[in-house]
Amino acid sequence: MYPNYDIIVVGAGHAGCEAAYAAAKMGAKVLLATMNMQTIAQMSCNPAMGGVAKGQIVREIDALGGMSGIITDKTMIQFRMLNRSKGAAMWSPRAQSDRMRFAEEWRLALERNPNIDFWQEMVPNLLIEDGRAVGIRTSLGIEFRAKAVVLTNGTFLNGLIHIGTKQFGGGRTGEKAATGITEQLVELGMESGRMKTGTPPRVDGRSLNYEAMEEQKGDENPSKFSYSDETISLQKQRSCFITYTNEDVHEVLRSGFDRSPMFNGTIKSIGPRYCPSVEDKINRFADRDRHQIFVEPEGWDTVEVYVNGFSTSLPEDVQYKALKKIVGFENCKMFRPGYAIEYDFFPPTQLKPTLETKLVENLFFAGQINGTTGYEEAACQGLMAGINAYNKAFGKEDFILSRAEAYIGVLIDDLVSKGTEEPYRMFTSRAEYRILLRQDNADIRLTEKGYKIGLAEESRLEKVKQKLKDTAEIIDFLKNKSIAPTDVNDRLREMSSAELTQSQKAAQLLKRPELEMKDLMTMTDSLHELKKYSEDALIQAEILVKYDAYIEKEEKLAEKLGNLDSIKLGEWLNYKEIKQLSNEAKDKLNKIKPQTLGQASRISGVSPADISVLMIYLNR
Repeated sequence: MYPNYDIIVVGAGHAGCEAAYAAAKMGAKVLLATMNMQTIAQMSCNPAMGGVAKGQIVREIDALGGMSGIITDKTMIQFRMLNRSKGAAMWSPRAQSDRMRFAEEWRLALERNPNIDFWQEMVPNLLIEDGRAVGIRTSLGIEFRAKAVVLTNGTFLNGLIHIGTKQFGGGRTGEKAATGITEQLVELGMESGRMKTGTPPRVDGRSLNYEAMEEQKGDENPSKFSYSDETISLQKQRSCFITYTNEDVHEVLRSGFDRSPMFNGTIKSIGPRYCPSVEDKINRFADRDRHQIFVEPEGWDTVEVYVNGFSTSLPEDVQYKALKKIVGFENCKMFRPGYAIEYDFFPPTQLKPTLETKLVENLFFAGQINGTTGYEEAACQGLMAGINAYNKAFGKEDFILSRAEAYIGVLIDDLVSKGTEEPYRMFTSRAEYRILLRQDNADIRLTEKGYKIGLAEESRLEKVKQKLKDTAEIIDFLKNKSIAPTDVNDRLREMSSAELTQSQKAAQLLKRPELEMKDLMTMTDSLHELKKYSEDALIQAEILVKYDAYIEKEEKLAEKLGNLDSIKLGEWLNYKEIKQLSNEAKDKLNKIKPQTLGQASRISGVSPADISVLMIYLNR
């Protein structure tokens, strides 16, 4: 009665959408199963995409041929490039999104692909035969069969919502939790755990006094996420606003601590370290008399406002009283209170680097089920799981990105090699090669790979080739063009930059930290030839000139350490038989079964001495 599929994706959040889209675009027949068709690609927490390291991930998804960048561009209401005052490795794009339009655009993108079918129902059971996932069984008992299954359950697995002393089952407020899958997988031998996250109250923007707050506008010349020509930069933007908590706010919040599930022992699971609740902040940082609050509109036309920085699970009456003590919030009206949610996850050391589970063949995990937090982290896992589920179903090679190729590679390697005991969030500091993994060159790093697997269009690849050609021409021009002192000294003086005493090559002048390409181009007419090139190529050339020594150093390091990743370790290896290994290394290596020597070297508890032992053993 019901058709068979190549891939079934369970869950339609950011991970599920990218997984379904990728597999279907590559040619698989996909079923996307979700408990509610009206909440596909719901932005459950803040209405924003990108940020530090997260923006790089969205650019990487786009470069490979995924959709998060395009959807964000089509629905954003503000764009900012963060960290422009720092080095290029730290530049991170971030956008405020229209929450309702974001979900609508994602659903339309999925519906436009004839390879994707939809089914609205809870999935409490997987069909597993001979240690392989072969489909799903819905709560109505309907069975759908497939060659591979991708689980992207978000916070729904046995989800439990907390607001003060009240608690109730749910995957999100107003939506029921998903049950059955955790129990089935644990019975099969998989290890599960519990994590916690939270969200702030939403308020009526009409009730706020914005004049008492600090306005935070978007960039004067906004960029965008996608490298494609399918989207354009914003022509108008909405502002966000900044205000602060104060001692009065803190006093009200403390009055509810006895009813806080965070402090009375009701919540036992670990929450995200880098996105603490407001009660956690005033408890941990008792010496701080205020904390920043970002007031973020939820769309172009809605009056709903997201109170970023005020995540809480305190009783709703305490939340409301505390909000009204914030400057600009004195007359605020609350739409709904904030809450904490506990949910099941599976420690990701149980996964292969393809995101396939080691215990059950053809079963892939992506998103918060792997212990991560954030839309961007979920979306990139969904993309990689969708690609690898397709490859597994059709007998193709695994698709794995290294730590030197992408933040996506760093994230997945961290998860499968080290695991995580708290919700994992990506930071630039997690990457050893952040000068190589910039937001401006994700297309150069990844588009050809996306094209080869059938995900990125040929037009994308041609655009990258043109960018590389133009960049090389610009650099060659700068290295050979001499700048006379009389051309630039007046401007250099104005900028408090040392004057030239003799002619200097333009490339050497550009290396000055206080000078940017646009400054150089306005200083002298001798560089007018550069105006014919795109802004992307000019930025790329500027970065390569300014940071050439650092880039070369990281490339050599990546090549050296990459040699370890080329040495394969078979799953047949019994590390307990290698007597020279430390006991901890034996335990960790046998449990994780790394696929390469490089992955083994990144496992916590495996020392450089243990790696040397393995190298000698393998040579024998």
